[in-house]
Amino acid sequence: MKIDRKFMGEDKKLLQEIDQLRAEHRTIDLAIMELAGADMIRIQKLKKRKLLLRDRIASLESMLYPDIIA
Repeated sequence: MKIDRKFMGEDKKLLQEIDQLRAEHRTIDLAIMELAGADMIRIQKLKKRKLLLRDRIASLESMLYPDIIA
């Protein structure tokens, strides 16, 4: 069975991007905890960014692991 290296490279890039996005997501989580109760506008902006990151991560993961409906 021949494996297409092009697709393997694309998967590796997707996994790297997912890792970067998860790291940013964790960083934002920590920033929100540090700001707890202080700057509500800043916290809301961080939460919005966090949600956008979560959506992007889910989108990339669905590209890697598509749902196969039998």
